[in-house]
Amino acid sequence: MNEKAARKLDGFFGALQGAREALLLLDYDGTLAGFRVDRFQARPWAGVPELLKRIQTQGRTRIAVITGRPPHEIPAMLPLEPAVEVWGLHGAERLYPDGQRELEEQAPAVWRVLEELRQQLHRDALGGLFEYKLNAAVMHWRGRTLEQARAIERRARELFEPAARIDGLRLLDFDGGVELRAGRDKGGAVEQIIRESAAGAAVTYLGDDLTDEAAFRAVNAARGPHLSVLMRRKERETEADVWLKPPAELRKFLTRWAEVR
Repeated sequence: MNEKAARKLDGFFGALQGAREALLLLDYDGTLAGFRVDRFQARPWAGVPELLKRIQTQGRTRIAVITGRPPHEIPAMLPLEPAVEVWGLHGAERLYPDGQRELEEQAPAVWRVLEELRQQLHRDALGGLFEYKLNAAVMHWRGRTLEQARAIERRARELFEPAARIDGLRLLDFDGGVELRAGRDKGGAVEQIIRESAAGAAVTYLGDDLTDEAAFRAVNAARGPHLSVLMRRKERETEADVWLKPPAELRKFLTRWAEVR
C-alpha cells in the first residue's frame, strides 16, 4: 500500500471511531468469498463470518451486502443472526432482515424483451453458462478457455447490444461475463442506503469487480467520512481509495473495524 492510501485508511478509521452511525457495505463473490464456477460452493473466507458477527453484536454498525446474486442466496451463504440486509441483482432487489422483498418496477416492454432473450438463451446458451435473473439475462464464460470465452462473449454481445438500446435496459460488464439488465446498479443501492442514514454517517464499500466501480463512486461522493476499498488479489485500474488483498487483509480490516467501534 502506498503512503497516500495508508493515510486515507488511517484517517477513515480515526473518523470511524467517533462517528454517530457507521455503514459497512460489502460485495460477496470475490470480496467476502473466493470465486467458484459453482457459485453455491463460494463460502466466506475463514474467520470472516465470525468477525462480521462480532461487529454485528456490537450494535454500532449497519451491515449490508450488495451483490449481483439474487438476494435470497446470501443468508444461506452468510448465516448471520439476525440476518443482514441484502441488495441483490446489483441493487435492483432488496431483501430486508425480516424477509420482506422489494423489486424495482420496470416498463412492460422491458420485461417482455428480457423474457424473450432468456427463453432464447435457455434453448441455446452460446457455449457459456446462462444465468436467469428476475431483472436480467446473464452470460458467464468463467472457466472456459480463452478461445472459447472470446467466442461466447462475441455471440452474447451480438444478442444483447441491440436490446440494450431500449430505454430501461443496459449492458453490464463483469469479470467473466456480461449482463443485460434493468434496474438500479450497486451505486444506486449505496446512494439509497446513505440517504436512509444519519447525515455524516461514516461509510465504506468493499468490492472487487468492475460492477463495484459504481459503488466506489457513490461512496467517494458521500459527505461524511468515507472509504472505498478494492478487495482483490491482483490490482487493477479503479476509483477505489485503497487496494487490499483477501483474505488476510480483509480479516485485518474487519478486525480493526470491530476494535474501533
